[in-house]
Amino acid sequence: MPATHKCDLAIVGGGLSGALIALAVQARHPAMDVRLVEAGPAIGGNHFWSFFGADLHGAEQALVAPLIAHGWPDYDVRFPDHARTLAQPYYTVRSATLDAQVRAVLPRRAVMTGRSVLACSATAVVLSDGDRLNATGVIDARGVGDLSLLTGGWQKFVGHELRVAGGHGVTRPVVMDATVPQLDGYRFVYLLPFTPDTLLVEDTYYSDSPVLDGATIAARVSDYAREKGWQAEVIHREHGVLPVVSGGDFAAYWRSTGAKVAKAGVRAGLFHPTTGYSLPDAARIAVLIADQRDLSGNALHDLTFRHAARLWRQRGFYRMLDLMLFKAADPDQRYRVLERFYRLSPELVARFYAARSTGLDKLRVLSGKPPVPVGRAIAALGGRA
Repeated sequence: MPATHKCDLAIVGGGLSGALIALAVQARHPAMDVRLVEAGPAIGGNHFWSFFGADLHGAEQALVAPLIAHGWPDYDVRFPDHARTLAQPYYTVRSATLDAQVRAVLPRRAVMTGRSVLACSATAVVLSDGDRLNATGVIDARGVGDLSLLTGGWQKFVGHELRVAGGHGVTRPVVMDATVPQLDGYRFVYLLPFTPDTLLVEDTYYSDSPVLDGATIAARVSDYAREKGWQAEVIHREHGVLPVVSGGDFAAYWRSTGAKVAKAGVRAGLFHPTTGYSLPDAARIAVLIADQRDLSGNALHDLTFRHAARLWRQRGFYRMLDLMLFKAADPDQRYRVLERFYRLSPELVARFYAARSTGLDKLRVLSGKPPVPVGRAIAALGGRA
């Protein structure tokens, strides 16, 4: 027989954002009855999330610190005419660590994995087996809304974690190795050296199309490893397609997944428009929610909508850059935009990744000879490209 359960806060979607909200609320309100509902078998799925040291501060940093699986004091970028090491810390979170932390911190009844959801409102969640959660407040963090309401391109990738016989020799992350052939837009390889003999090799594309040819890109990952002289076995695989947003109707995107339900994560449009990084925004909204006294459904909706709408307005600069990247640059020349960007100061680069660029930063990014045809850049900004 279907059952009805009561709780204080129901979080629908046990990905990164939903899990961080659960951890933050549990820490700030330990007497509160929180339920984290996830359709899959594990919290966080099967992913890596990375972030830069300057992305998080204070309570956000404290929330994420127990989840960090790997950290490095600096990272590299490589382009055909420019290579550089930036003395900025870089960190990675593994989904297995996130799952373990959630299960260690939250009461057993709070972690509801393997439970798919039919529908949710501001105060109720209906599960596919007929069970129901009645909650003081509900947050929907199940993933993307209707992306047709947004414009831009796509960041798509295939990643293999490799075990390399005799070691790989990579000592720090390579956030972008764009010395590879430029195919299907701006292409780069991303490297994370976890141990002396294991590393993640991820082949990434800033493409006009969301179509991911997994087999072809996986073969390119193998080719890259072979060219490095690595005799390797694959011990983990992942892939993804992320929006790179240059415009659209934010309010309509929000309404596409329910107008009056609180949202978090990509469902709320909370990710960096250019890089696709989502962990900083996930940590920020988790801390914001945990700081509230009123966690009722309507209050949570208003809080999360205002927060996401404010960030959408503030991040117009990054969407403008995305528009120029996709509309003003030839696909095989897009790397020049990033190559030029990485000649700027490390502090400016750090603020850019944190989506906290100053007015002076924006002037410096746009000043000088543009790495794209001027006429096409003007046309792109005028909506004519």
